[in-house]
Amino acid sequence: MDERQFRDAMGKFTTGITIVSVDYKDEVFAMTVNAFMSISLNPRLIAISIAEKASMYPKLLEAKRFGLSVLKEEQKDISMIFAKQKEKDRQIPFSQLQQNPIIENALAMLSCTVVDTHKAGDHVIFIAEVEDLKTNNGSPLLYYGGKYEQINKA
Repeated sequence: MDERQFRDAMGKFTTGITIVSVDYKDEVFAMTVNAFMSISLNPRLIAISIAEKASMYPKLLEAKRFGLSVLKEEQKDISMIFAKQKEKDRQIPFSQLQQNPIIENALAMLSCTVVDTHKAGDHVIFIAEVEDLKTNNGSPLLYYGGKYEQINKA
């Protein structure tokens, strides 16, 4: 199998879209991440996977804290901006949760502290404890087959 076949096969798994954001040297940096999962209820742990070549990687490694925002379907443009699929055409509204930047009005907003890292191929898996969270109502922004999708509410 080649890289394209593998990528296409992995695209058959529908994921939500998150924004991982970090306050690094008094500036907010963020990136779109769909490699996110819940790990444990006790303690409350989540995992994200970041490519070592991503500009976010060294910032996250040093900061050891981050905000994670699960996006609503109407926040597709925010995902596209932080995935570098679209030019930034406006200021993105960040709030703070336990001193971590989060996207305002997202479905779920988590404040996290990194407790462990694991190298996995060309990525690093960051395991983090959730210190605080907020939630809102709405429908999730989904990603399937290399495209943004919505829940069909027929």
